[in-house]
Amino acid sequence: MINPSLDSLIKKVDSKYTLVVAAAKRGRDLLAGKKRLVESDSNKPVTLALEELEAGKLFYERARTGIK
Repeated sequence: MINPSLDSLIKKVDSKYTLVVAAAKRGRDLLAGKKRLVESDSNKPVTLALEELEAGKLFYERARTGIK
């Protein structure tokens, strides 16, 4: 079983694409040495990013609304 579940994560963001981009960006930040926002048994940066998102510690902001 995937933990945290995809269903609970999708409720935190507006689309699955936003979820992927936010997790990848936060994962790169964690690799660069940024502080963890949640305690976890995992050392994988993307897993940590997803756990932070589910815990409500990770937020995102849309830079643009569309591509033109």
